[in-house]
Amino acid sequence: MSLAGPEPEVLVIGGGAAGLMCALTAGRRGRRVRVLEHANRCGKKILMSGGGRCNFTNTGTTPANFLSANPHFCKSALARYRPGHFIDMVDAHGIAWHEKELGQLFCDESSKQIVAMLLAECADAGVVVETSCTIESVAGLPGGGFRLQTSRGRQDAASLVVATGGLSIPKMGATGLGYELARQFGHAVLPTRAGLVPLTLSGKHLEHYADLAGVSVHVSARCGKARFDNAMLVTHRGLSGPAILQVSSYWEPGKELLLDLLPEHDIQAWLLERQREQPAAELRTVLADVFPKRFAQRLCETWLTSKPMRQFSHGELPAIARQLAHWPIVASGTEGYRTAEVTLGGVDTDGLSSSRMESNIVPGLFFIGEVVDVTGWLGGYNFQWAWASGHAAGLAA
Repeated sequence: MSLAGPEPEVLVIGGGAAGLMCALTAGRRGRRVRVLEHANRCGKKILMSGGGRCNFTNTGTTPANFLSANPHFCKSALARYRPGHFIDMVDAHGIAWHEKELGQLFCDESSKQIVAMLLAECADAGVVVETSCTIESVAGLPGGGFRLQTSRGRQDAASLVVATGGLSIPKMGATGLGYELARQFGHAVLPTRAGLVPLTLSGKHLEHYADLAGVSVHVSARCGKARFDNAMLVTHRGLSGPAILQVSSYWEPGKELLLDLLPEHDIQAWLLERQREQPAAELRTVLADVFPKRFAQRLCETWLTSKPMRQFSHGELPAIARQLAHWPIVASGTEGYRTAEVTLGGVDTDGLSSSRMESNIVPGLFFIGEVVDVTGWLGGYNFQWAWASGHAAGLAA
């Protein structure tokens, strides 16, 4: 038994951001396209993204905003499908949007509008979308092409696009199917781990912060050469917030993680100025001018000495300044895929064409989106990779 309707030329496994973009692009070329989505609706991660408003792109997208074993791989697709191209589609559908910060664009109303737009574009391009369709097996056909056995019957096609996503947020239906298919067809899969994810603390490191849960501090988080200035949020289990989520993609156990707790200040000059102007004020009072009060008090109770500013010697304040600018965080791990926004690693780009996203091993086989070893920063970059890689494959599949 095969699925109803004319036999497709292109099968897309996965009805998320990359899969739908690929499908509508191929459909516009006149290709007969069918999307197979195992969930009961398409675009579940789109729907939950950006607090329900979908951070659908970032106007400042460059290849430097992505992590990959091959940092050059993403350049071709990103150059050919830029944020402006997606914004044009959003505008054509009358979807109101706004820039929040740092080039991040969000819907004014709801992420449902982005999913509806993609499905409408698919429908206009003649794409058939099948939901609640589980893939049972995939095989290459002797003369080329592919045969899929699904929960809704058999399906053959000349081109197969794997847009299954990564392992992040399993409650949204994430599985490792894409990696299994890659290996089945001879592709290497690089080790995967959770990215854009809160960090956990343990032991005394957790005790020092845990009762500050809910406190937010603007920091610069550094790991190796990566540096991100943004908010850090203390949680019951560790640290989160944009700065921590960003740096988490670069951090691994054993790597040094440092915070500049006052990135917008010359801390030494500021402390010396406070000493001159508020000699009777205690350090914790001075720090409470630039930190949440509870955080300032904890700094002084646990790590620093609080006494009137006049009592600090010539060498003490510079030492405190260095401590605040190079604040060590000893993370025990991450919250894992449960809360991770993305999956690092994945299908090795060495086996793929950077311009077509097509396998160099099996003609007609494509891998796009998060399943590939290309991972963006927080702030709309991963959606832009989904649009760009999906578009590249859609032009070739």
